[in-house]
Amino acid sequence: MSRVVVFNEFGGPEVLQIVEEPVAVPAAGELRIKIEAIGINRLDQMMRSGSYPGPVHLPRSRLGCEGTGLVDAVGSAVEGFSVGDAVIVTAVPDMDVNGTYAEYVLMPANAVIARPEGLDATSAAALWVAYSTAYGALVEKAKMQPGDHVVITAASSAVGLAAIQIANLIGAIPIAITRHAAKKDILLAAGAAVAVATDRDDVVDVVREYTHGAGADIILDSVMGPGLVDLAKVAKFGGTLVAVGWLDPRPAEFPMNWPLTIFGYMSFEHVLDSEVVHRIATFLSAGIRTGALKPTVDKVFRLDDIVDAHHYLDQGQQVGKIVVTL
Repeated sequence: MSRVVVFNEFGGPEVLQIVEEPVAVPAAGELRIKIEAIGINRLDQMMRSGSYPGPVHLPRSRLGCEGTGLVDAVGSAVEGFSVGDAVIVTAVPDMDVNGTYAEYVLMPANAVIARPEGLDATSAAALWVAYSTAYGALVEKAKMQPGDHVVITAASSAVGLAAIQIANLIGAIPIAITRHAAKKDILLAAGAAVAVATDRDDVVDVVREYTHGAGADIILDSVMGPGLVDLAKVAKFGGTLVAVGWLDPRPAEFPMNWPLTIFGYMSFEHVLDSEVVHRIATFLSAGIRTGALKPTVDKVFRLDDIVDAHHYLDQGQQVGKIVVTL
């Protein structure tokens, strides 16, 4: 049997419960993975609470688009994987049916990559969603180049910290935005060229001063909401804004400081494309091997404490990723 986290109604963390389900046999083209660790994401919170814009099928809905573990069984017609291989799940489009909050999961082999050497399970659980989102948005979508000034909102989040590291690795200049002045030193230590706290600083003034009046080449925004219009004002003439999240659920007005290229980005745009997945995996493996990329884990919980993990997620104070181990 496999322990699986499910919920039968929308609500707070208390709706989550652990049940047991039979361990399924992989079909052709599938792998069965014994999960060692999972990364907790805002997407999970949205699905659990009922604020996710896509369909969530109740009852017995599952959670989890991120996980790492060992191949436990290999279906027919699968090449390149063997029992015992350490792997990372790259895409779970049907996470409400097949989410990774479980001891065992079945995944298509083309939705799995080898875990980079030297990365333990806890760190690997904090890698893929954050780094593939940051890389996809900045490199694949915004075409980030060395020397670009890149404004990163929610910079202490897992995606924000990944974006800082990726920008530095490519030679861009990360400008970190946070709501709390207490996090500025953390962000500077994480590699930000400058940290701006919205509870103390005027973002537009600081960015304009730092860029000598030019403005930012790229804005990576995880917040949205009514503050998007003011945030867009830090962009240079002809800059790019990529929205990768909506931490502020309030409506966002459309920025009018044209010319400004605006993208809405979710990592599923690229993680279902095998060629892009290969590029991302190669980039991340190289960065981990050289030490330029290092996932930031804020706190680790056990699966039995999944309700506590979601309470902690709801507080929104973490720096980096919340991980649950099995």
